[in-house]
Amino acid sequence: MLSHENIIKKAVDWMPRDWPVERMKIHRDASDYFKVEYGDILLLNDNAFLIRNSAREGRFGLDDEVKHWVKRAIDLNNGRMCVVKLVFYEKFTTRIGGITFECFRSPRKEARILELVRQHPNFMQGITLPDEKDNPIRILEFISGKTLANFILELEQDHETYFHTTLPAVLKSFIQCAKAIGYLHHRREKHGDIRRDHILIDNHTGHYRWIDFDYNYRHRESIYAYDLFGLGNILAFIIGKGDVLLPDLKQKAPQVLERLSEADLNIVFRNRLVNLKKVYPYIPAALNDILLHFSRGANWFYEHTGQFIDDLESAVLDI
Repeated sequence: MLSHENIIKKAVDWMPRDWPVERMKIHRDASDYFKVEYGDILLLNDNAFLIRNSAREGRFGLDDEVKHWVKRAIDLNNGRMCVVKLVFYEKFTTRIGGITFECFRSPRKEARILELVRQHPNFMQGITLPDEKDNPIRILEFISGKTLANFILELEQDHETYFHTTLPAVLKSFIQCAKAIGYLHHRREKHGDIRRDHILIDNHTGHYRWIDFDYNYRHRESIYAYDLFGLGNILAFIIGKGDVLLPDLKQKAPQVLERLSEADLNIVFRNRLVNLKKVYPYIPAALNDILLHFSRGANWFYEHTGQFIDDLESAVLDI
């Protein structure tokens, strides 16, 4: 077992020279994640992690919102950067197409999926270690790369150029991501929080990789509907090279806005267009038809990922 002195000795090499050693606390119980601060050490069995900064939320303009339960850390056993997810619980309710979902964070669900997807190239990798209160602390590899959202938004291409040159490769990788979700669904698991910023493009392998699957939801009519809705939202974002929003159309293309109806809009986000062919007529009908399954005018929704993937693989042949 590592002694207190050996742990501190390893840790100080990573800290500023003037950092006072007496401020370095060793935690064996991480129940109160606010107490686990920069320069502290989290000890899980014989594994010691030097805590760096907390992660920040990266969607919908919340880049400065600190996620205090998610820490970047140094694994003092090997000197590698990692991400440490402490236990955090929250609940909320949402509705999609008349279906109500009770959503909640489940650290043990994420721990379970980490085991299920071990060595799968389209998922983040990690292990789960208990603290002394048996909290499931997830130790995740640090993935170097941009989110899918940032990659697309930073492209300096007009939409038509993007559609014909960049989109085919993006869709090919996204299909692999969708198949990875199918891998979970075939095993009666779900991601639970499918978003464009929960796909990282790995700088080393180029693989699109899912992160953050600690959300779970209680389902009634469909176990997979919430995940499928997330896949549809990402697909619309990919094809549109970002969200196509009604306020933007009002400013830039009012003639298009006049041709739209309620049926053309996203089933939940009423300011987002999913019938993108009305803006970009060169989008093939088969590809646009997939998006319409996620519109307010849809009379049939995908029931499982296999249907979504089959349609998408067929539609990309027309691009």
